Amino acid sequence: MSLPEAIDLVIFDCDGVLVDSETLSVEIDRRVLSELGWELTVDEVVHRFVGRSDAHFRAEVETHLGRLLPDDWENRYQPWYREAFTRDLEAVPGVITALDAISSATCVASSGTHEKIRFTLGLTGLLPRFENTIFSAVDVENGKPAPDLFLHAASRMGVPPSRCVVIEDSRFGVEAARAAGMRAFGYCGGLTPAEWLTGENTTVFADMAELPALLGLIPGA
Repeated sequence: MSLPEAIDLVIFDCDGVLVDSETLSVEIDRRVLSELGWELTVDEVVHRFVGRSDAHFRAEVETHLGRLLPDDWENRYQPWYREAFTRDLEAVPGVITALDAISSATCVASSGTHEKIRFTLGLTGLLPRFENTIFSAVDVENGKPAPDLFLHAASRMGVPPSRCVVIEDSRFGVEAARAAGMRAFGYCGGLTPAEWLTGENTTVFADMAELPALLGLIPGA
């Protein structure tokens, strides 16, 4: 894949790209869904929900159950995620090396809430790198795979979409990047199979430490 002449902004997803949270989250998602009466395998949870917003998760559960969930339905389950993250969450292997080497501006655009993004970045020591450049699906009308979030991030950062690239680990995320007119780099080092990420204007890779070289964004290179 040929790269644009200049990459002015690298947009990172958070879960599974910056913080190694997907395995933890998916196992808890399965527990939550099971308690609500919906039994899914790990692959089914990944296929349906990884990369999507909390609002999508709730809507899908309500559709499957045929009933609305109460407004406070998450209160019972949020401690499950927070405890697991506090105990076990780490940065994605190689991502700190990659961030140190990337010479362009960076930001985060995630389907998670601002609270969740800041919480997980804080646990892994990454928050100071993105303190004022965090964008959430709650900021836009339509979440991934719609392009809204990535276009919003690019606009706020003052960079045209054609000069942005997106680092994603979900099929919904790479679809959103393509829809936004941005080149996608699909990270397959986590739960999402490489074949779910392949497609037009997308480079699939498995080692986050190799990202700067793939982007051509190594200082002095």
